[in-house]
Amino acid sequence: MSTSEHLPLVQHVQTDVLDIAYEQWGPPGGTPLVLLHGFPYSPRAFDDVAPALAAAGHRVIVPYLRGFGATRFRSDASPRSGQQGAIGADVIDLIDALGLAQPLIAGFDWGGRAACVAAALWPEKIGGLAVVGGYLIQDIAEAMRPLPPALEHRFWYMFYFCTERGRRALAEQRDTLCGYLWQQWSPHHPFDAAAFARSAAAFDNPDFVEVAIHSYRHRLGLAPGDPHYAEIERRLAARPPIRVPTMVLTGANGRQSPGETIPQLVGTTRIPEAGHNPFAETPAAATAAILALADVIG
Repeated sequence: MSTSEHLPLVQHVQTDVLDIAYEQWGPPGGTPLVLLHGFPYSPRAFDDVAPALAAAGHRVIVPYLRGFGATRFRSDASPRSGQQGAIGADVIDLIDALGLAQPLIAGFDWGGRAACVAAALWPEKIGGLAVVGGYLIQDIAEAMRPLPPALEHRFWYMFYFCTERGRRALAEQRDTLCGYLWQQWSPHHPFDAAAFARSAAAFDNPDFVEVAIHSYRHRLGLAPGDPHYAEIERRLAARPPIRVPTMVLTGANGRQSPGETIPQLVGTTRIPEAGHNPFAETPAAATAAILALADVIG
């Protein structure tokens, strides 16, 4: 990951729910592109990708997701929800607040899910999608259906966060716990302490723990959603297809999304050496995938 000291200033834009902190790279009049990080990461995941995309003429917007960095809830009364409907709506609210005209959106983990939600429910606002892992909209109705044991153990952290012990661990040992997740998820790309510290600064947010815990409990059907997003969640329960031009990035064990979920799949970029976060691990390949999508869209 880049250690450049020449990072853009953090800017802010307000939506009905959030004061969203974001960074901007590239020319203000460039083709808009929104990059969305996951948990437990930050905009630092894109430090090698964003300037390359900016050099190609894009206006690159990199927000801090709810619960990260300087992004804040505008009201103390707002539930600290991390559910998929909320983070997807945040993407659309950001696009509207900044007046972005059909931007490309790209992301991984939570950011990839937020991008999928936005593209599926508001296709008229999205120019194209680049997502790590394919169709990431959660099937909450099937949340209690177990996976084969060989797969189930990989999600230990989700089950951990459904306990008070796990919540306390995230609150009291967040850097140690999140650093361990980085190690597990990117085994072929060791990170140094300085790289982790640059991202971990974004976890020092008063809502980080509650948003994260709610995200994992809600997806397993163990926490109620914010009523504000009830209609969005109802629509997501129908597993809507993503009808915008889409590029899927996959790692060594990546899977191809079924055609019915992404009928406008324009390509799959397989990056065998990538782990959970190819934007930081293999930035040249990730950048090329996004630019290939942009070329297809024209």
